[in-house]
Amino acid sequence: MNTSQRTKIIKEKAFDLGFSHVGISKAGFLEKEARHLESWLNNDFHGKMSYMENHFDLRTDPTKLVSGAKSVVTFIYNYYSPIKQKDKQAPKISMYAYGADYHKVIKKKLKELQYFITENFGDINIRGFVDSAPVMDKAWAEKSGLGWIGKHSNLINKEKGSYFFIAELILDLELDTDLPIKDYCGTCTKCIDACPTDAIIKPYVVDGSKCISYLTIELKDEIIPDEFNGKMDNWMFGCDACQEVCPWNRFSSTHKEPLFEPSLDLINTHEADVALRLMFEIAISDGNLDKSELQLIKKRADKLATKDLKASTIVKKIIDETEESASIYPLIKKINGSHTNEEKIELLKVLWELVRADSIVDAYEENLYFKIADLIMIKRSIANKIKQQNS
Repeated sequence: MNTSQRTKIIKEKAFDLGFSHVGISKAGFLEKEARHLESWLNNDFHGKMSYMENHFDLRTDPTKLVSGAKSVVTFIYNYYSPIKQKDKQAPKISMYAYGADYHKVIKKKLKELQYFITENFGDINIRGFVDSAPVMDKAWAEKSGLGWIGKHSNLINKEKGSYFFIAELILDLELDTDLPIKDYCGTCTKCIDACPTDAIIKPYVVDGSKCISYLTIELKDEIIPDEFNGKMDNWMFGCDACQEVCPWNRFSSTHKEPLFEPSLDLINTHEADVALRLMFEIAISDGNLDKSELQLIKKRADKLATKDLKASTIVKKIIDETEESASIYPLIKKINGSHTNEEKIELLKVLWELVRADSIVDAYEENLYFKIADLIMIKRSIANKIKQQNS
């Protein structure tokens, strides 16, 4: 089997596993990137990320990470979601953190691909990396033709924008290589202008110590430095400011990874989230979810649905989250910490409607209804009145 055939087989398998694009480069020393990294470190743009100073030789030469390495195969995995946080006043979370830990999701796919390669091409020295080792992932992605590094230092792909994760396989197998593409940023400076903390000090150079992602994730100090007061733009975990304004992200398409779907806690208001969760808890308390109960749950979900978030997706998330949690107490804590008495009473009305959905009041469901009323500190007399008025 020649290199072209091997390359084709590996790429096809990667696409089957859900990777958006695949690019390949010859393994070797990254001379230009090494000079850039050295200058970046010398200017202390890495802040307190001291680990960036370690393993400089491994970071710039994959042949020292994997003995005999001949090829670097780089993958991008889309995570773009059109779903936005509904509560505009809530602290903001970067889109990449909406769903499950991407390291675990992508690492599993890389493991499967590694196994596939060794099964098809024999005993090969191969290692997979997902933002977890001294590998210059964006440099290899650019070198492999997957895009260009924009003025905000993120990789931009002409077809997908910049909302994706990058992963690599470094292996001692000869493969056909891909050619890099040109930089299409042109005279645009939208990302530079949009940065809340002026972290992009000039095109293609980011002072990491000023970046909100660094301040909210990497910085280990409990208190963010005073110089950034009033500049955080309500970001709590990461920041997407430079990506949100990038014109190339108009080409972003919705990801197809179920594990990257945002939790309902993130995208919905607290009233809608807990109501649906508790409705489902009551519905299954008798060991049976009947048609009339499911219709009420779907009706409630319809009110939350948008063009980007279908009611069926909301219901599925509710089911998944209920199965993952063995207790209603986190929901109770949320209600007591955020709901007024009036909101609690409205919630009980919704829950009682579900109890009597099939015209038969089940003892298990009724008991859970009153238990919830007690836990959210609504008098039993009020809970009884809701029951009588809606029976």
